[in-house]
Amino acid sequence: MTEITHRHVRVGDIRMHVAEAGSGPLVILLHGFPESWYSWRHQLVALAEAGYHAVAPDQRGYGGTDRPEAVDDYTILHTVGDVIGLITALGEEQAVVAGHDWGSGVAWHSALMRPDRVRAVIALGGPYGARPATAPLATMRAHAGENFYVAYLQHPGVADRELAQDPRATIRRALHGASGEGYPWHPIVPQGGGLLDTWPEPDKLPGWLTEEDLDVYAADFQHTGFTAALNWFRNLDRNWALTSPWHDAVITPPALYITGDRDSAANLPGGKELIAGTSAVVPNLRQSVVLAGCGHWTQQERPDAVNAAFISFLDSL
Repeated sequence: MTEITHRHVRVGDIRMHVAEAGSGPLVILLHGFPESWYSWRHQLVALAEAGYHAVAPDQRGYGGTDRPEAVDDYTILHTVGDVIGLITALGEEQAVVAGHDWGSGVAWHSALMRPDRVRAVIALGGPYGARPATAPLATMRAHAGENFYVAYLQHPGVADRELAQDPRATIRRALHGASGEGYPWHPIVPQGGGLLDTWPEPDKLPGWLTEEDLDVYAADFQHTGFTAALNWFRNLDRNWALTSPWHDAVITPPALYITGDRDSAANLPGGKELIAGTSAVVPNLRQSVVLAGCGHWTQQERPDAVNAAFISFLDSL
């Protein structure tokens, strides 16, 4: 069986842990919250066996990668910079960049900002929409209230302490709660409650998730805590300001979008257009795949379908 190997590489000002397998054209796999490289365990092997060099880093703040202390060390410019730096550190000029959840945002913006280095982009769950005219947090609060989970996460130390109290329970509840089995997820924190109240304790694990999988995630977050990961959310308005030079810009590399019909992320701005194939800001979209019964954790819930879509798209480039 194909082996997944691990090492650390120097990427700019951080030391980054990567998991990798195979050789051939480079494919970088970017995880989301609250995950790690391990969310791509099925794709690393499948892509390697299909003739690709698959590399899944722990993104900054996660797992075995460095965790800068400042909140503003987690902007989209830092995370895109990490991707471009990783391509260089691996000795390549270009890569296909794939991402899920927050990783999809980094993948989209890598393609937007550096189309010379990103030859194609794959996004799971998180769509790409036109940059809004106003900063996003005020809009979210106006539409969903101060108890919307993203607003709740803005308060330093609050969610950090809640999620870190029992990392294994946090991951178990999050992975079930936003999955196809936990659908629908209601992302409104109850008055006086916490984020975990939006993810009920499951009676049993979904069939795609094992106790051994939870062991891996729990060990990572027991080591890192959650503050660095939450700092990604705390840069939403800063990211909006920093991306002003790309207002009205379009994503030019070939693109693939994959989501589940039970993934609320697909309802974010741009999702409807991507699914319909009518996105004006992703004009080179080659295909959209919607997986029946699949929730937010796309590549873990439906690994075979995701692997097949990836390989078909990659082989067409």
